[in-house]
Amino acid sequence: MSIDLPSLLDRVHYRYPSFLIDAVAEHEPGSRLVGIKNVTVNEEFFQGHFPGTPLMPAVLMIEALTQVAAVLILERPDVPETARISLRGVNNAKFRRQVVPGDRLILEVALGRSRSRLAKAKATAYVGDQPVAEAELLLAIQPGAAYVDPTAVLHPSARIGEGATVGPFCAIGRDVTIGRRCRIAASVVIEGCTEIGDETSIYPMASIGLAPQDLKYKGERTRLVIGRRNTIREFATINRGTAGGGGETSIGDDNLLMAYVHVAHDCHIGSHTIFGPHATLGGHVSVEDYSNISAGSAVHQFCRVGQHGFIGGYSVVTKDALPFGRTIGSRPARIFGVNSIGLSRRGFTRETIDQLKRAYRYLLQANMTRALAQIEQDTTLTAPEVRYLVEFIRTSQRGVILRRPTRRAEELVADE
Repeated sequence: MSIDLPSLLDRVHYRYPSFLIDAVAEHEPGSRLVGIKNVTVNEEFFQGHFPGTPLMPAVLMIEALTQVAAVLILERPDVPETARISLRGVNNAKFRRQVVPGDRLILEVALGRSRSRLAKAKATAYVGDQPVAEAELLLAIQPGAAYVDPTAVLHPSARIGEGATVGPFCAIGRDVTIGRRCRIAASVVIEGCTEIGDETSIYPMASIGLAPQDLKYKGERTRLVIGRRNTIREFATINRGTAGGGGETSIGDDNLLMAYVHVAHDCHIGSHTIFGPHATLGGHVSVEDYSNISAGSAVHQFCRVGQHGFIGGYSVVTKDALPFGRTIGSRPARIFGVNSIGLSRRGFTRETIDQLKRAYRYLLQANMTRALAQIEQDTTLTAPEVRYLVEFIRTSQRGVILRRPTRRAEELVADE
């Protein structure tokens, strides 16, 4: 992988007296980088350190390691193109031998814990196989000013957060607010009263915040609110709300909306959800936290998808989809029990999953009224998730999907 060292090092503060990396030897993007510094007798700093006995100052070894760490950070895709790096602190520095002209410094840096504004790095300098300096570096990441491509059309009243980038040929409307460190790729359209949270990435050709596709909409002022750290892929469309639906479409944090996803007016999406390509929500749909709606699936207007619910590929949901369950199929959709694998991956205990399975067994073996009564009377079903399941069913306005799968359907799903 080619790295443009001069342009990256131009974004590092306090790099006096010069660039201190000659080449990159190894690069594991986002985690580790090894740089090379050839120490020659004509280095500027040797004139004063020390005449007749030239030694590379320890502070410049730290500076060289800082530059390697900065290149590693600036190469990360989540770091804004306008970001700058500065050294905030040095912990546990040790200098094990002198570095003199003719030495070839090998500068190895591995990133540790990192946040949006701060990163830690373990840094070691070698001559041959012998460590000559090591330290833990604390580096500040300053997002810098927002960058807007000259070809983008940005309304003067739009608000763009620091460190955000707006790519070529985008159109950003008057009432749009884009948070810090967002990445808006080429040819994205964002209109209406739309608020986008920090660190959200929007890929090319997405259409965000345009008028709802509802014949009752007459141009009234409504909103779209998108939370933090969302990823919205190519050609996704998200419409703002309508006055009749509460006036707002909302999306929480840490969601992934893949290519061609459509979110209609007045939908409310929680956090940590995943939408496969071409997944579609009708108006007024509620999708709760940690739900997964697979490729090509459609959810009818006014329906709900419960927490941790899984909708299989190319399913059609015309009633509420139960939380913690697998809902699959289109003619009609059926419930395939508890999503045990998904819940295990998210840290649910075996006891909680077993309680949910027993609750589902009641639901699939009796009519709704009797099943709910049995669940509430079973003293072994004490998990909050079971109580939430019962409440979800009792508050349903459209009814819930509880049709059992056929034997053939179970076999097909088991084979996937």
